Amino acid sequence: MKIGTQNQAFFPETIMEKFVYIKEMGFEGFEIDGKLLVDNVEEVKDAIAATGIPVTTACGGYDGWIGDFIEERRLNGLQEIQAILEALQAVGGKGIVVPAAWGMFTYRLPPMVSPRSQDGDFKAVSESLVYLDQVAGETGTTIFLEPLNRYQDHMINLLGDARRYIEANGLKHVKIIADFYHMNIEEDGISEALHANRDLVEHVHVADNHRYQPGSGSLDFKKHFDQLKADGYDGFLTFECRVRAEDPEKAYKDALEHLKNCR
Repeated sequence: MKIGTQNQAFFPETIMEKFVYIKEMGFEGFEIDGKLLVDNVEEVKDAIAATGIPVTTACGGYDGWIGDFIEERRLNGLQEIQAILEALQAVGGKGIVVPAAWGMFTYRLPPMVSPRSQDGDFKAVSESLVYLDQVAGETGTTIFLEPLNRYQDHMINLLGDARRYIEANGLKHVKIIADFYHMNIEEDGISEALHANRDLVEHVHVADNHRYQPGSGSLDFKKHFDQLKADGYDGFLTFECRVRAEDPEKAYKDALEHLKNCR
C-alpha cells in the first residue's frame, strides 16, 4: 500500500512546487482538486514527469452534488465531473472521489424533514451514477463513491449503503472509497466493514477519529491496515485530514511516519 495526500494550506502555491514538496515529504501520490486539474492539465503533466509523483485521484472541484435536491445543479455537477474524468484520463489518474452530497441535509439536526423522499434520493443518485459509470468506462477511470457520516449527508453513510447503489444499478466502474473518519462514526467496526466490502473497496482516505492528522487521536491504524493487507488491498492510503499543531509541517511529517510504521 502506498501513501498519498491531498493539498494542505501550508503546501507551496504553484503546481510544480506542490509536487516537489509532496515528494520531498515522502508521499507517493497526490489527490488533486478537480478544478485545479481541469484548469492546468499540461502543467500537471509536467509536474508528474519531473517528480514521478502520480495524480492518483481527484476530489472536489465541481458544483452540484450527484444527489442534489436542485436538478439543474445536479446536471451541472455531472458535466463538471465528466470534465474532471477526462482530465484524469489525460494525466493517468485513476478516478474521482464522489459523495452523494455534502452538507446539503441531515436527519440529525433541525428541520429533520427532508424535502425529498428516500425513494427520490435513491432515484437521483442512481441516475447520476449510471451516467458517470458510462463516462468512467469511456475514459478508463473509476468513480469512488464515498459514504459520509450522518451529520454531513443523509443518503450514504455506510460502506454497505454504497454497495447497495452499485449492485442495484449494475455499475461496473463505480467502487467504494473507505474513509476512516466517517467509518469511525458510522460503522460497527472499521476492520469488519472493510472486510465485508473487500471486493469493492478500491481507495482509502485516512484521518484520525477527530478528523485531524493520523497518530494524534485514538484510531488503531495498524489493525485496520493489517485487515486491508489480508484482504489483498494494494491501493493508496490518502491523507484527508485537518492539522492541529503549532508546527503543521512537522505534525504532517510525523503523521506520515506514523502511518508508514503501521502499514
